[in-house]
Formats: sequence, C-alpha cells, structure tokens
Amino acid sequence: MTAETSGETPPATRCGFVALIGAPNVGKSTLVNALVGAKVTIVSRKVQTTRALIRGIVIENNAQIILVDTPGIFLPKRRLDRAMVSTAWSGAHDADLVCVLLDAKTGIDEEAEAILTKAASVNHDKILVINKVDLVQREKLLALAQAANERMKFARTFMISAISGDGVDDIRKTLAEMVPPGPYLYPEDQMSDAPMRQLAAEITREKIYRKLHQELPYQSTVETDKWEERKDKSVRIEQTIFVERESQRKIVLGKGGATIKSIGADSRKELMQILDVPVHLFLFVKVRENWGDDPDRYREMGLDFPKE
Repeated sequence: MTAETSGETPPATRCGFVALIGAPNVGKSTLVNALVGAKVTIVSRKVQTTRALIRGIVIENNAQIILVDTPGIFLPKRRLDRAMVSTAWSGAHDADLVCVLLDAKTGIDEEAEAILTKAASVNHDKILVINKVDLVQREKLLALAQAANERMKFARTFMISAISGDGVDDIRKTLAEMVPPGPYLYPEDQMSDAPMRQLAAEITREKIYRKLHQELPYQSTVETDKWEERKDKSVRIEQTIFVERESQRKIVLGKGGATIKSIGADSRKELMQILDVPVHLFLFVKVRENWGDDPDRYREMGLDFPKE
C-alpha cells in the first residue's frame, strides 16, 4: 500500500550540497567514502590526491546529501595547485553546508589557521569535524574543539575516526536534518556524478601513487582514452599515463615493464569489483612536457585553467 492509497502524506524530501574543506591528508576523501558506503574518491597516503570536485551522494531518511569533496587547501605554488585551491573555495561558497575538517593529531597549525580564517567568510552553516580522534587523548580533543569554536561559530562539532567509521553515522544523520527542503537531484541508487571514465582514471592514478609515492611526485595524470562495452559483457579500457619527463616514464614502466604491469593488475582488480564485469585494461605511458600548463588537461580534470 502506498502513502497515497492509505491517505497518508508522503514525507517531504530534503536535498543539499555539503562541501568538505580541510588541509591535505586530513581525511576528507576517507570521510566521503565512509558516508557513502562505497569507494567514490581516490584515497592515498600522499597529499593532494583529489583534483576535481567529485561528489558522493548519500540517502539518509528522506534526505539526499550531495558531498563535494574538494582538493586539500594549501599554499599554492604551481599553476595546477592554484587551480585546485580555487576549485576548493568555489565549492565551499556554492554549497548549502560546509564541513571544516581538522586533524586531531596536527591540531591548528599554520595551514589549519589559514583555512579557519578563510572559512569564516563562507556564508553558510559550518560544521566542525575533528578527525583521527583515535590517535589523541580526550583532553587534547576538547581543547582543540574549544580553540576552533573560539575562532568562528560552528553549528555543530563532531569528533570522529573516518577510517574506522566511529562517529560517521552521527554526521550523516545531522547532515540529513540540516540540508534544505527540496526534491532529489540524482537517482536514489546513484553514488557519484563522476563519469565512470573519470573514476577509472582516478583509480589508476591512485595505484600509481601507492606504487611510486617516493619516486614520482605529482607530475603525472591519467586519462581514459577508450571505454568499450563488449558483447560478452566485459569492458575494454585504454588509458594513457602522462608524465613530464622521459626519466619519469622509465620509472612508471619499471624494469622489463614490471611496474606498469603491477599498476595495471591492481587497477583492473578494483575496476572489476566496482563494475562487476570482466575488465580488459591497457595502459600506455607518454611524455608530455609541461602538461601542467596545458588547458586541455585541466578540462579533463574538471578544473578551471588559471590565466597566471
């Protein structure tokens, strides 16, 4: 029996965008994945792994929460860095709510101080989320929460461990209550608005970081060139890994191609788990000097190209 036939009024829906703001490695991507319950954003030990505004989509009670996972905000030097910082703050100003994440262990350092100062100018309700609480004593947590709340007014304060999930349910319920009334903007079974081609590129990029986090810094990007769904239900994916120098290309390939084979195997395994079909993944490595100054690469990543 439906609400209409029983004479009951169906409950009103709520829907809104929630931006997650914080320093690199504070745990924003891990929190998005914990809230959604699936892997949506790239999670890596290296800082600055989220480049575009990938949205996780959560249904809680009668609310649809659209999570905007922004690049870690830091002091930008290169053009790519400036584009990522600009994207992060535009996401904060466009959202309905803002979650400001602090690392319980790091506390309010120079970077967190700058973020708190700038976040104060965002005209939305702000929620303080102190992450990695399992690493710090309770007295320090209370002092950190008090210090942050003295700097600006937070509607709520949460202490969580995104990696274990401790406290995540409370945040999800609160966000569902705080997003504004309105219809759902995405289908109920959708977890992200990132196209599968982009998500596939993100997954391969994560595997590169995990494998080469010492040798290869952030001078690489991955693009999905071909996505072919075959008659036997399998998917053929061709991707190109772009680096800036020949020496970096050799690092990605590895001796006898061992490194690129290992990256491909790890990426293919995860893609098969997500897609639930056989995946044939082909990786190519190309040198494209100064790709960080190429506007086309920024469009691929969903970023605006800074003029300077």
